Amino acid sequence: MTVELIAWIGNAWGALQRNVGWMGWNLFLALIPLALSVWLFGRPRSRKALWWIGLFLFATFLPKSPLVLTHIARFIIENRTNYIVWAITLVLIALDLWLMRSPQTRSWFWWLGFLVFIAFLPNAPYVLTDIIHLVEDIRQGYSIWTITLAIVPQYLFFMIAGFEAYVLSLINLGEYLKRQGLGKFVLWVELTLHALSAVGIYLGRFLRFNSWDIVTQLDTLANSVVDDLVAKRPILVMGVTFATIAVLYWIMKQVSLGIILRRKQAIATHQLASESDTYTFL
Repeated sequence: MTVELIAWIGNAWGALQRNVGWMGWNLFLALIPLALSVWLFGRPRSRKALWWIGLFLFATFLPKSPLVLTHIARFIIENRTNYIVWAITLVLIALDLWLMRSPQTRSWFWWLGFLVFIAFLPNAPYVLTDIIHLVEDIRQGYSIWTITLAIVPQYLFFMIAGFEAYVLSLINLGEYLKRQGLGKFVLWVELTLHALSAVGIYLGRFLRFNSWDIVTQLDTLANSVVDDLVAKRPILVMGVTFATIAVLYWIMKQVSLGIILRRKQAIATHQLASESDTYTFL
């Protein structure tokens, strides 16, 4: 029995390790819009949350870092005539975002960050389409126990975490719009972003484009959008994707807001109890 258990643990661990690389990378891409939403739309006290998200970003980026850095180096070499301009621009963007002034002041760097947020946002709900890899894993011939107790929970955690990053990103944006007196537009903004995410998911899953291709392959991307997205099949796929995102977002938004509300109530109760204890002591 012990030998069989050890053998099963070894097989389950091997199955989990097989998915760690691509899951970590896709989760890293899903966390980017969440980090940007905290940075762009969050209150000053949200900086602590940003540090935690940054820690998770680093952890998910680490497995793929050698490959990513190699691609970045290759891109710089191929575009070496412009890399100095790119480097200076990125430094200025980082400084401007870090030293962001009053909440009412929004520089063009802020708007550039917002565009990056929009470009990377589809990566969060994109994780739902990775369920196709679950089908492939099931066909690998793993035991029913390995599939049930190891692989399926791994996929559930991965997809829930990725989609929750999408939900929290839009919640942060919605709260920001409310603070700006634009609360009546929150629903329409959410629906618009669902639609843009559906388009982005189609471009990523079927045409194999990435968010950064807006910069590196803009001509090819634009031609593909014009040529492919007007056909009946892409429109149908994007329509189903939009409906799926909208429904799942509404469900998970209610759950997330409920958890946030309970946490705020618990904090308020704790603070009230502390103040009461202080008053009694005095």
